Amino acid sequence: MKGKLVLITGVTRGLGRAMVEEFVSRGHVIVGCGRTADEIERLSRQFGSPHSFGVVDVKSDTAVAAWAESVLRDHGVPDLILNNAAVINPNEPLWKVDSETFSRVVDVNLKGVANIIRHFVPAMIECGTGIIVNFSSGWGRSTDGEVAPYCATKWAIEGLTQALAQELPAGLAAIPLNPGIIDTAMLRSCFGGSAAAYPKPEAWAKVAVPFLLQLSARDNGRSLTVPGT
Repeated sequence: MKGKLVLITGVTRGLGRAMVEEFVSRGHVIVGCGRTADEIERLSRQFGSPHSFGVVDVKSDTAVAAWAESVLRDHGVPDLILNNAAVINPNEPLWKVDSETFSRVVDVNLKGVANIIRHFVPAMIECGTGIIVNFSSGWGRSTDGEVAPYCATKWAIEGLTQALAQELPAGLAAIPLNPGIIDTAMLRSCFGGSAAAYPKPEAWAKVAVPFLLQLSARDNGRSLTVPGT
């Protein structure tokens, strides 16, 4: 398979970090972003050129615009965009979630995805090809108490992606993806110690990355789940 240019948000930990490792091991080029400067520097040292990692807060439209300009200039148009970056609120009833926490979850999980789409998808449309995968969740198709803000954003990702799929020209695809239940720091914040019963990100990535690589324009608008998760 010809190497692809893969854009991943939220690369400094969890699923994003595991996907970087797996895509690189399969010969693909990564452009990634995250908010933690030390981790971005570590990734840059570990992988180096032609891969590229930037300190970008996806909830900032200005920051995403500047990053997109540099990526498109230096690397070209991504073949695959993985909108993975997300945060979750601490477990508590909705009425106890303060305004700042609620806004942060919405800004990262929903507005961050829209910012990436706004600044990268026009170039994909011009090329006539590309796959946009917006990471949803089991909690984007069902709900639980004490994670209402997170559920709200992931349900919104499902709707946003379905609408985007209707807007894209032939040759492109937008796909809402439930990655499954994985033992990440985010899951531990909700599940506590019982999160250890689920696969680690590295094991998940060995299944997820081949699945992501076989997505095509035929999958436009399909709500998908990583197999076996």
